[in-house]
Amino acid sequence: MSTPMSDVEALITAERLTVAYGDAPVVVDVDLTIESGDMIGIVGPSGSGKSTLFKALLGGIAPRSGLVTRRPGLTVGFVPQVERIDWNFPVTVAECVAMARATGWTTPWISRQERREVDSTLDRLGLGGLGRRHIRNLSGGQQQRVFLARAMYTGAEVIFLDEPTSGLDVRTRHEVLHLLGELNGDGVTIVLSTHDLNGIATHLPTIVCLNKVIVGAGSPVDVLVSDVLERTFGSPMEVLEHGGMRVVVDAGPAARVVPLRRELGA
Repeated sequence: MSTPMSDVEALITAERLTVAYGDAPVVVDVDLTIESGDMIGIVGPSGSGKSTLFKALLGGIAPRSGLVTRRPGLTVGFVPQVERIDWNFPVTVAECVAMARATGWTTPWISRQERREVDSTLDRLGLGGLGRRHIRNLSGGQQQRVFLARAMYTGAEVIFLDEPTSGLDVRTRHEVLHLLGELNGDGVTIVLSTHDLNGIATHLPTIVCLNKVIVGAGSPVDVLVSDVLERTFGSPMEVLEHGGMRVVVDAGPAARVVPLRRELGA
């Protein structure tokens, strides 16, 4: 994400971006720059505009006002929520990945070269040997990796992920987020949306808190503070230190402690 005097290459820039459905504004006056090598989490409650912001940045919806600029020739991948996929669609893992490059197949078969490239991508994501398995016969974490493989197979320089840990158990969620960290370390720019504070604060170096407007942006230490969280999620919150970890608690006698931040790889 851009900072003053930054000389890192800007991939996507939003300037005073406002998006509305009918007369109802969903994203208002957003300024955001995604730079090469960024790993950013867009955090906010349901209805805060996260998915709409993604659509605007990807060019899927026109802004009411403001401007979105993408670097010419930029290759972008998108990973949807796994809950929105029809897992009964009759396709194997390898075919699902290979279809990401298709512009109009005349044959359902994958060439030998495509097969080698697909297998290499699957191996990189820990899916080696699963290419001929039907996509419905996978675990939730494996299904998420298949669609990440699709994005990587296109050679995407920046990958957007919509709630990539939604519906996953704690262990699988951490596996997916660590994998994203490894891909980012290899030079892939990562932008994901989530309402999962624990996953974001644990694994991501940069957080953008969104509730129609950008409430706060920066490192977890700078952003995960009471006033920013309260304005983002609409309820009183307190941020504490417990056992060397940052935790957030709902303000009140029945507060539930939720771990928020550990160092990546801990």
